[in-house]
Amino acid sequence: MNKVASSFQTRGFHLHRDGLPGNKCSEKIEVVLYYQIYYNGNRLRECVIWFTFSRTTEKKLFFTKEQERWCWTLEKLVIHGQKRLRGEVTVSGAKNAAVAILPAAILSDNNCIIENIPDILDISILKNILTNLGAKVEHMNGTSIKVDSSNTISYTATDKQIGKLRASYYLMGALLGRFKKAIVTFPGGCDFGVRPIDQHIKGFEALGAKVEIEHGRVIITAHKLIGAPIYLDVVSVGATINIMLAAVKAEGITTIENPAKEPHIVDLANFLNAMGADIKGAGTDIIKIRGVRELKGGHTYTIIPDQIEAGTFMIAAAATRGDVLVKNIIPKHMESLTAKLQEMNVRVDEFDDSIRVSCKDKIQKVNIKTLPYPGFPTDLQPPITALLCRAEGTSIVTEGVWDNRFQYVDELKRMGANIRVEGRMAVIDGAARLTGAPIRALDLRAGAAMVIAGLMARGETVVSNIEYIDRGYEKLEEKLKALGADIQRIQE
Repeated sequence: MNKVASSFQTRGFHLHRDGLPGNKCSEKIEVVLYYQIYYNGNRLRECVIWFTFSRTTEKKLFFTKEQERWCWTLEKLVIHGQKRLRGEVTVSGAKNAAVAILPAAILSDNNCIIENIPDILDISILKNILTNLGAKVEHMNGTSIKVDSSNTISYTATDKQIGKLRASYYLMGALLGRFKKAIVTFPGGCDFGVRPIDQHIKGFEALGAKVEIEHGRVIITAHKLIGAPIYLDVVSVGATINIMLAAVKAEGITTIENPAKEPHIVDLANFLNAMGADIKGAGTDIIKIRGVRELKGGHTYTIIPDQIEAGTFMIAAAATRGDVLVKNIIPKHMESLTAKLQEMNVRVDEFDDSIRVSCKDKIQKVNIKTLPYPGFPTDLQPPITALLCRAEGTSIVTEGVWDNRFQYVDELKRMGANIRVEGRMAVIDGAARLTGAPIRALDLRAGAAMVIAGLMARGETVVSNIEYIDRGYEKLEEKLKALGADIQRIQE
């Protein structure tokens, strides 16, 4: 079969790899391509995709938007376990801060430079969404992005990529804050429980906006936004961020009681204040926002380190009985995990901007309940559950945030884990001898748990669905390999 050279550019994507042609006709050609995808110079992933192209020349092909069909990754991680991790690892910028701060940048009609941005799939998707809205998003270097929203920006965000990214709902608050109106497709993201937006809507309506949901879109309009006291019925990170974005340019004073206190909420407030906002109390029981007329750009802001990535490496070090210095972190953000690791007989030494984790003795059982910050983070629940599979005795993990975050347990059972799930509680009978097996990443943090399990297991573990891992971890397998792990990314 003849090959068709597929080297072309379209909508910011650059693709280069030979493809195998399918059905041909005089006007169109159907091609199956095997290649790496790059967006504005950033590698997204390796995959196989079927496209129907309009036929122009033999070397230049363009696909019709309505006819593109995506069939995601064939990449997998292959892990040969029981290698102790040793050395140093540097943590990337916080995913959860970056996905809030990038939409916040469009509240200004100027430009700003955001540093320490992680090179992950969620950021690549969000950059594409912002570009489609009309913003100029320029990659300055490895970790810095310049966002220029001085051009005309659309208040309609219905890009189909929004359905792949839960954090895209921050566009509701950002667009409402700038234009007093927003039309945003319902967001997607990992599936581990019901994630309603009722508290977001409550906040928008308190500020004077009208909210309607039609045909899978959230339509928000306001003649003007006026500050108001808002009490959140439940602690919600997303609602807290969206209300902050909408209220920052509202008339008067807005107070948010019972807000989320996560580090990335404080980081967002600091970013907005750097642009001229007046926000006080982020990270406390009450956030007070005094509306300003405009937000100025022209500044550079550095995002905080990722506490969940840091926690993942800390857990991985304990799981392999290793000795790892985790650098570029804020130790205070890790206090809940540090306390539990120490309770499990793991040594944790804190320094100014790093933590050393070492483990020589047996892991001890522990009970954990996830809670909003400063409690134990729900995003570290899957990785710590994997670690507890090797603890002495019976541990209990209670999920206090989401209602369905133990779906990954069946994957651990394939490896020999002894776990039973009772509603929001998992009972782990430890000291299991995990053995390698083919397993799947069912969501982002569950994917990290599968990798940690593979690092502990005897034999070969093959992790599929690793696009979930790529959504939130920058070069995870490369960082682990540098610590001594036997792990590689392969294409099936």
